[in-house]
Amino acid sequence: MLFFTAIVEKCPDTGLYVGYVPNFAGAHTQGETLDELYHNLHEVLEMLLEDGQPILDTEFVGTQTIMVSQYG
Repeated sequence: MLFFTAIVEKCPDTGLYVGYVPNFAGAHTQGETLDELYHNLHEVLEMLLEDGQPILDTEFVGTQTIMVSQYG
């Protein structure tokens, strides 16, 4: 069993959820709901893995929230 971490964003123009796996060429898709996005990412990853396991140059570690004052 392989595990991948996807980044998920919501496009303000289309209202679609967009997901991608960092550093995995071609591992990106979109969906109208989070469930649809999950299903689409799962499908894309299965298809890409048919060509063999990718060689990833980096390892996803996590995210950070950075607080910056608006007024300098």
